[in-house]
Amino acid sequence: MPRYHFEREARTPQSEVFVVTADEKEIGRVDVHYGEDAVHATLCIPDDFSEDALQELISEVDERLVMSVQPFREDFVVTVWMGRQAGVYSEDYEEDLEDEVEGNGHFE
Repeated sequence: MPRYHFEREARTPQSEVFVVTADEKEIGRVDVHYGEDAVHATLCIPDDFSEDALQELISEVDERLVMSVQPFREDFVVTVWMGRQAGVYSEDYEEDLEDEVEGNGHFE
């Protein structure tokens, strides 16, 4: 059983975003949204995750993240996306790249 670590990337009054790591390797992300009676999460993981590993990770998210913020919620609904990371895109990051690339207008 891997030891999951959750590193918060962002927080608003009603939501949080975490990077999920296992054995010091980034394996996915989870976005958690807190409502009055229910908590909704979107979990993005690799497509080779087993059903047992998925259930274990959902339990960890519930116990370590959700229950610490909203222990008396009526439901916890998780939408799971399985696939691969295509990249991270940011306007600031692209502007930095444009400054580094001289004249050709392409990112390398």
